[in-house]
Amino acid sequence: MNQEEIKALFDQQAASYDTQWAKTAPIRNCLHLLLGSMFAELPADAKVLCVGVGTGDELLYLASEHPGWSFTAVEPSGAMLDICRQRTEKEGIASRCTFHEGYLGSLPVIEPHDAATCFLVSQFILDESERSRFFSEIADRLKPGGILASADLASDVESLEYEELLRAWMNMMSAADISSEAVERMRKAYATDVGVLPPAKVASIIESGGFELPVQFFQAGLIHAWLSRRALNDAA
Repeated sequence: MNQEEIKALFDQQAASYDTQWAKTAPIRNCLHLLLGSMFAELPADAKVLCVGVGTGDELLYLASEHPGWSFTAVEPSGAMLDICRQRTEKEGIASRCTFHEGYLGSLPVIEPHDAATCFLVSQFILDESERSRFFSEIADRLKPGGILASADLASDVESLEYEELLRAWMNMMSAADISSEAVERMRKAYATDVGVLPPAKVASIIESGGFELPVQFFQAGLIHAWLSRRALNDAA
């Protein structure tokens, strides 16, 4: 799928997205708990860039823990971003947020951020050079030494380990009340529309985008997450 097809898919799913994935919340909650520890030393007035923010889960978590932080929410799906905006208004944190419907390339030039999140986004960029360029765009929006927490599906799809992980992953989706049709679409998408690469390869792509050696801090099934910093020698 190209960018517009992915955007249309998330537009279509936006209204039911949070309900659909509700039973997988333990994975998300654990990721957020560790994210908080990774960002614990940021300044009290930190600016955080949330790339592909979706309906806003990580933004809402960080905002609830840090009342002095402000956020830039970037999301190409207008329907998803609308839900994110509504949730921040309900929680009384919308005044600390800037919302941008679109991609990083169209985000106006603003003060660099202290940190960024990018969860389950780069996996949709199948071309490795484009994926590296995507991380470069994030690096350009960070201060020198700024922190990136990113997560993607990752595995060596040619390995026997992947077959075991994929089987368990699909079983989990079924147990989470994801329809059998949706699970089958997911299985096919992982083979054609999602860049599932070995974890070491994903880390090298992040690094090639202008970050110092990423450190994996989380894994749950196929989801892996890395912490990395904008390379100091890459600063403008």
